[in-house]
Amino acid sequence: MNMKFRKTLVRLLAGSLLMASVALHTGCVVVAAGAAGAGAVAYIRGELETTLEGSLDSVHRASGRAISQLEFVKISDRKDALSANLVARTAQDKKIDIVLTKTGDNLTKVQIRVGVFGDEELSRALLDKIKGNL
Repeated sequence: MNMKFRKTLVRLLAGSLLMASVALHTGCVVVAAGAAGAGAVAYIRGELETTLEGSLDSVHRASGRAISQLEFVKISDRKDALSANLVARTAQDKKIDIVLTKTGDNLTKVQIRVGVFGDEELSRALLDKIKGNL
């Protein structure tokens, strides 16, 4: 190989590695904590998702209390026998969307999105409040 081609190839590989490294650190990849099943938390593309031990009704009540305790303004609250959706806003007018889905008699899937692009720190704080109210 000639030297010019070798330098170009090295630059291409270095750039690819740099881009892959950036992608791994920007939240585009699953960040999981805990064991599989109930209790595992994943933050994917701006949305926090977990499954909590608790009926849909109890997780719904806990979510409403968490919104009140964090002094968010509740915009809407819809619920049926299989799912619920709570929408709130922060003082900075960020939209918070909480989607609850019954996955078993005592298991509820929780999905939290803050704003358009997500806010992992705020999502986790809200999840901690919900857990504290169960």
